[in-house]
Amino acid sequence: MAFEFQINRDIKFNRDKYLLNKAEEFKPNILPRTVSSYRLVELLEDKSKFEGVGINEIDGDLNEKALNKGDSLIIDFKNHYVGKFSINIESIGSPMDAPLCIRLRFAEVAAELRYKSEDYDGWLSSSWIQEEFIHLDELPCLLELPRRYAFRFVEIKVIDTSPKWSAVFKNPQVVTETSANSESIKIPELNDPILEKIYEVSVKTLEDCMTDVFEDGPKRDRRLWLGDLRLQALANYKTFNRYELVKRCLYLFAGMTVEDGRISANVFTKPFPQPDDTFLFEYSLFFGVCLYDYLNEDYDIKLLEDLYPIAKKQMDYSIKYVSEDGLLLTDDKYPIFVDWSNEFDKTTSGQAIMIYSLKKFISLAKLAGDDYSKYQNILDKLINYSKDKLFNSDKKLFVSGENEYNIASQVWMILAGVFDNDKNKEIMKETINSLFPVKNIATPYMYHHIAEAMFVSGLEEETVSFVKGYWGKMIYLGADTFWEAFDPNNQDYSPYGSPIISSFCHAWSCTPVYLIEEYLL
Repeated sequence: MAFEFQINRDIKFNRDKYLLNKAEEFKPNILPRTVSSYRLVELLEDKSKFEGVGINEIDGDLNEKALNKGDSLIIDFKNHYVGKFSINIESIGSPMDAPLCIRLRFAEVAAELRYKSEDYDGWLSSSWIQEEFIHLDELPCLLELPRRYAFRFVEIKVIDTSPKWSAVFKNPQVVTETSANSESIKIPELNDPILEKIYEVSVKTLEDCMTDVFEDGPKRDRRLWLGDLRLQALANYKTFNRYELVKRCLYLFAGMTVEDGRISANVFTKPFPQPDDTFLFEYSLFFGVCLYDYLNEDYDIKLLEDLYPIAKKQMDYSIKYVSEDGLLLTDDKYPIFVDWSNEFDKTTSGQAIMIYSLKKFISLAKLAGDDYSKYQNILDKLINYSKDKLFNSDKKLFVSGENEYNIASQVWMILAGVFDNDKNKEIMKETINSLFPVKNIATPYMYHHIAEAMFVSGLEEETVSFVKGYWGKMIYLGADTFWEAFDPNNQDYSPYGSPIISSFCHAWSCTPVYLIEEYLL
């Protein structure tokens, strides 16, 4: 496990009514769409698909299938959707002399249906498993489930009826919930069918994570995380251009800060906005990064005036961790995330992220007309320490911790622009030669940063191959949307102990559309 639950019940949050009211002003409308196209399928062994589980369409009309005790069927809606499920149920045969008891399971990928919820022993709550047991006393009825699900497949199993009658299921539907509409997005001609498919799936991933905020995952968590927001916003600027949704998210974070000024790593929006008592070092810094990125796309002086003071508080709190000689001092109580994997040292990555964020903040300060000399002095110290103490000129790589050389350190130092373009290219080439193939990296979140560092270093051909090899592999395995965690060499990897709880549509995985637009088009 990469980090433990943070429980900070004694922390007190401020609630700024003005900023929270501004967040409500930018709340988008949900654009429901009814999806009724489906087919019936069965699971089969297919080593080419995710975890060796494929599907096969089966003959027959759903309306003509009479189900009795122990019978089941799988409805395939042919793509990933987020929304509410409904279905008509009737009884045939003798009068209904006992209730109908059914189990419904919702799955984003077919392999999820292999797992039994009772076998789950992970560290996240099993209540996230998309499974329902329902008793129905009277048929016919329209079963409309009140909860929202993220899924492509619905498995219906009859737990029991009565020997005298059978259950018939008709007209399954999904009413989707998203504030975006991918039908307005045109897939560019890239002369590469794999890249075009990656682009399409990236857009679908982002769309299904856009509700009244940019969610991190519609299946599990269903909340707004700052790390995800930074990447979703970049992808949004290249696709849906929902600027008001980015502003809403920024105002939500700004409106609920701790008394010491820090921003929570994530916030909940239902039943009302409330911040989580979880804090990640770089996520707080990314507030200023997100704000600068937004203003670089759509300059809004009011947004700058409202939110610059919040960004400044994040930076002022963070620079307290910088030593006099320019080393970022880490604190286990204020962890650096970088990636779900805990198999590499993250101290140099944190140093680089501090540099990256401080550069963006100084640009913000210039826009705000604020004195940035203090921050420039700290930035110079951080950069000088990184060059003098962390960079090994013989190995052409940055060291981290106790003489460790890992990919994340090189990638973030390149993105931070510690050296010039020529030196960055040299470092990235050495990273590829010495540290590839990628190991001990668990998420598309970190794979995104690897890919962007490769693009920044001018290695276009190598980056395209890298993107196709990772995100394209998910598509090859059957992905309709990109996954929260994926290790090509360990397909059943989950940071939570079991893939049944993993998210197979996740915000930080949507970034190939940004990379393609930014660096290839």
